[in-house]
Amino acid sequence: MEAKDRIIVGLDIGTTKICVLVTKKDETGKTQVLGVGKAPSHGVMRGEVANIDKTVQSIIQAVQEAEKQSGEKIREVHVGIAGQHIKSMQHRGILTRDDALTEISKEDVKSLIRDMYKLAMNPGERIIHVLPQEFFVDSLPAKNDPVGMCGSRLEANFHIITGRVAAAQNIERCVEKSGLFMEGLILEPLASAASVLDANEKELGVALVDIGGGTTDLAIFQEGIIRHTCVIPFGGNIVTEDIKDGCKIMKSQAEELKLRFGSALAVEAKENQIISIPGLKGRPPKEISMKNLASIIQARMEEIFEQVYFEIKASGYANKLNGGIVITGGGSQLKFIKQLVEYVTGLDARIGYPIEHLSPGFNEELKHPMFATGIGLVERAANEEQHASKKVQVESYDSTLEKDKEVVAPEETSDPGKNKVANWWKDIIGTLPEWLMEENDDDSKY
Repeated sequence: MEAKDRIIVGLDIGTTKICVLVTKKDETGKTQVLGVGKAPSHGVMRGEVANIDKTVQSIIQAVQEAEKQSGEKIREVHVGIAGQHIKSMQHRGILTRDDALTEISKEDVKSLIRDMYKLAMNPGERIIHVLPQEFFVDSLPAKNDPVGMCGSRLEANFHIITGRVAAAQNIERCVEKSGLFMEGLILEPLASAASVLDANEKELGVALVDIGGGTTDLAIFQEGIIRHTCVIPFGGNIVTEDIKDGCKIMKSQAEELKLRFGSALAVEAKENQIISIPGLKGRPPKEISMKNLASIIQARMEEIFEQVYFEIKASGYANKLNGGIVITGGGSQLKFIKQLVEYVTGLDARIGYPIEHLSPGFNEELKHPMFATGIGLVERAANEEQHASKKVQVESYDSTLEKDKEVVAPEETSDPGKNKVANWWKDIIGTLPEWLMEENDDDSKY
């Protein structure tokens, strides 16, 4: 099957919605969306599966809708994962070599990476991925590829991602109970980044803020490499709860108020604008001022973005984000959210719309940032397949080289979970050599 005929399906398991996108590439390499399925998410809390049966029901409902629209039978899906359990840290690794006169080899680099997997973790947590960022040979910068240099001491700075094993296993169970096969597992902030960020922003330095229903995800890129990730356990749902408690109304009414009249800046709301909410069981309607509603929303959104800015400063890249902040996710649609972010952080901001990679004539509904993760899932999956295709061509070429030039084949495994988790961070460090990305992926496992 040609690449343009290959059907790729993304499954976004969010706190407020389950979204399924059925896509394929058109003749120009753009993504053509064949069908979209959505369903309310009742079994997910703050990005993690809390009730498998309810989550399965929502997945089946969304899949059926997507199948009806696209006319395709869905079997394999690329799934997003997020949640407060995802953490990151920086670590420096050192490898002392016996012979300083010989060239540093690929095996030396892989040995240094493997040592990082031996770091002690809390019970129930595992290192998911080790991302080399900068290399040093005898304290001199070697940038992204030290192979071929001579020296006795090889060092590297690493970005290490950790997560809870049970969280990924629960997602896989939900997918399998829905009659589907999980072809890949991708961290959601990276998926969103693939759909709303461009290479220039990643090179300049940019912070992606994805405001979901249960969590707000942060991913910082600089010089084309991911530098920092974190998950803040507040999202759009906590804003709805604040409105419900502050205005003393039902949650469904609070959600509708937020979507229709929500504003992130109270100074832009007028005191004399009043919203009338129907009363319960013969009670008179409840009147809520737009000013009061905006004040409630602003207080919570300020708190969220103060935590975002704290994480940006803690990462050490606050003064290197020349690309500013890109806001996406459903929460980015609040009025004046861009102005509030710029006020709190002092950085330029824009709203990220996932339309850059879509083929012309796409459904206008897909412009909404709430589809950023779903579109990013299929974009990353397509990029990985393209990378795999190039890899096959390179291996065919290598087979014609001299026999004394060893070709290191990727390690194969019969463990499906290992292969799935290996796709989490694939292709995100494009400035590093391809052989290093491939070998590092093979080491990633549960």
